Amino acid sequence: MILAPGERLGPYEILGVLGVGGMGEVYRARDVRLEREVAVKVLPEHLAQHPEALARFEREAKAIAALSHPNILAIHDFSTDRGIAYVVTELLEGETLRGRMGGASIPWRKAVEISVSVAEALASAHGKGIIHRDLKPENIFLTTDGRVKILDFGLARLKRVLAPPEDNDGPTLAGDSQPGVILGTVRYMSPEQVKGQTADAPSDIFSLGSVLYELVSGRRAFFYPTAAETMAGILREDPPDLAGSGKQIPMELARVISHCLEKSPGERFQSARDLAFALQAALDNSATLPPTPLPPLPEAPPQPLPQAPPPPLPQAPRARFPVWAPAAAALLVVAALLYWMAGRPPAALSSLAVLPFVNVGADAGDEYLSDGIAESLINSFSRLPAVRVIPRSKAFRYKGRGAEAERVGKELNVRAVLTGRVVRRGDSLNIQTELVDVGTDSQLWGRQYTRNISDILTVQEEITQEVSERLGLRPTREDRRRLTKRYTENTEAYQLYLKGRYYWNRRTAETLRRAVQNFQEAIDKDPGYALAYAGLADCYTVYPSHAGVTPAESYPRAKQAALRALEIDETLAEPHAALAFAKMFYDRDWPGAEKEFRRALELNPDYATVHQWYGQYLEAVGKPAEALASVKRAADLDPLSLTVHATLGRTLLFQNRHAEALEAIRKTLEMDPNFVLARWYLGRAYEYKGMYREAILEYEKGLKIAPDNPDLIGSLGYVHARLGERSEARKRAVQLQSVQPGYSRPYEVALIHVGLGERDLAFEWLEKAREQSAPPMTWVKVEPRLESLRSDPRFRALVQRLGLKP
Repeated sequence: MILAPGERLGPYEILGVLGVGGMGEVYRARDVRLEREVAVKVLPEHLAQHPEALARFEREAKAIAALSHPNILAIHDFSTDRGIAYVVTELLEGETLRGRMGGASIPWRKAVEISVSVAEALASAHGKGIIHRDLKPENIFLTTDGRVKILDFGLARLKRVLAPPEDNDGPTLAGDSQPGVILGTVRYMSPEQVKGQTADAPSDIFSLGSVLYELVSGRRAFFYPTAAETMAGILREDPPDLAGSGKQIPMELARVISHCLEKSPGERFQSARDLAFALQAALDNSATLPPTPLPPLPEAPPQPLPQAPPPPLPQAPRARFPVWAPAAAALLVVAALLYWMAGRPPAALSSLAVLPFVNVGADAGDEYLSDGIAESLINSFSRLPAVRVIPRSKAFRYKGRGAEAERVGKELNVRAVLTGRVVRRGDSLNIQTELVDVGTDSQLWGRQYTRNISDILTVQEEITQEVSERLGLRPTREDRRRLTKRYTENTEAYQLYLKGRYYWNRRTAETLRRAVQNFQEAIDKDPGYALAYAGLADCYTVYPSHAGVTPAESYPRAKQAALRALEIDETLAEPHAALAFAKMFYDRDWPGAEKEFRRALELNPDYATVHQWYGQYLEAVGKPAEALASVKRAADLDPLSLTVHATLGRTLLFQNRHAEALEAIRKTLEMDPNFVLARWYLGRAYEYKGMYREAILEYEKGLKIAPDNPDLIGSLGYVHARLGERSEARKRAVQLQSVQPGYSRPYEVALIHVGLGERDLAFEWLEKAREQSAPPMTWVKVEPRLESLRSDPRFRALVQRLGLKP
């Protein structure tokens, strides 16, 4: 209940309401004993009725009161009156940092001044073992007289789900600081908080880094539509480069923020005091990041050999300059002169990583260009037999991380690294590129291109040719043809294709629909564009799993698009893989599927998805050892793929390797706790061990994220049936038939009848599933849940009708 003016809580007379939130109401009050105005926060009723929580909060209130730091809200008193628990603090006049921001950035100097005060307050609290755990703009207060105050120390530890989420950020959760319990507001959580691990001082530093990023850029460091996607982004992604924010931000400040936002706690500032010192140093540094790329270099007139190599592009100043840099530069010049005097190219650098290009323009919608250019270059260089090129799945792990080329090269075990920056202004495109020799940490080549967007294909060809020469590859005429091969001459079609691939890689129902639209528009622009048809085939291949489209609607379209792509260009691996997938899941053409899988692998051995799908094929036809090897290869090629790691867990489950399966599944959940497929497989792991209640818990967790997921509904019904809870199992069977109009999910219904011991109905629904090409029928031969049916002659006949050997 809201207290009325004039009411009393102990010696405090209520004067009016200051605010109402999830952690209770805040009032302006007067301390009648000391005759001063204070703020009184009344805690929620359930906390007042929880003696242990109340006692704990009182202990923390005393600890915070003892800090007596000018940048931490002072606590004067803590008590209860008539069953109402309340805490008394100093009364502040002003506004929260969220109010000051008003949905936009603030001048960077002011942002740093505020953050220095916050960091100093955190240093004081951390020194006494007190961690905030919920630092955000709403908990930072700016007083009218210019002071900065941190609010709500200690309250974060007590929060439960007390209020509905706002702005799709999800609720603030908490417990008693036990591992496995999530604490904090989602958009400012540290990775360890997302994982439910213990949050120490580096966790507060990460949260402050997120706040500071938002202050100077005007956008959240981790901004996604849902809380689940936000948590996944915090675990897996890096914020967009501050260079692309369009703001004048000191380089040193950008480095400090990046250091705060390292994924590993051990790689961040290890104390808030160190952070405060670094922020103050940035405040004194006037060098700023350029909001736009550097102007193009003038064209140098042709000169006869020998000549010195072209000067490197101006580089952003680094934090430290080695004392040996001038000497190294001189040695490089000497080496270059010796090279030209000798009249022969240097030894070939036979391995290359093309890192994601950075979108430094103001429009985040142009990210498809920076990603697409890098991906196209990777594909072009991969056509050269003389060079090993790191596949996209590994190279794009470094997207947005700003890692040094030398370190990346050593981690990926390559001799050369190609990086780039892209900015688009209307029809103008500026691309800066740099090729670094990892062994010597020196620039092999660098160039800047300023062209019309219609020349994007020509620019990419120039980059591939010049880089191949600088790598010393001596490309043959056939190699040059491979490097400069164009799949379309239509620039608009090419841009639409890049957009399609950008959305395809995000793999949600909405982004897949946008990808289909982009690919189709690209085909409309150029009906002979093989890559666009390949992209369309990829989308339709995964539609049944992600977009709720029936197999009968999706797989024929996938086949049609893949076959059209192969009519135009038989050497593309992607349509071969998509065609193999459709042959396996829809046609049950097992020999045809294997032929296409093998051809795809021959054309692109580093294509992680085809290794994953081929592993599923091998599993279905009863070749477990080969299946596991193929899926493990996919995991090696794409170590951050949630789908691949979840598939690895399922493959191990089918082979009764439960400990290894659990490790793979839990690794997937560490990357994204809300990845539904991993939740389903974890439930199945418990199910196979006879831990049915634990399995039900996991399935129900998954359904909270995806309420209409048929795999989870069917599994839940099956387990209820195994427990003898027949009415609950039948409810799930009925629910399945209403999930997707026109498609009754026959396999999942059959599964529930198996659990109920109703063999005749189980076979009836399995036959329906076969007729409708339900994807799970692919694994009928090896599915452990169907063990009770294997002795029935009808099962052998069913397997034969699927084209498999019994």
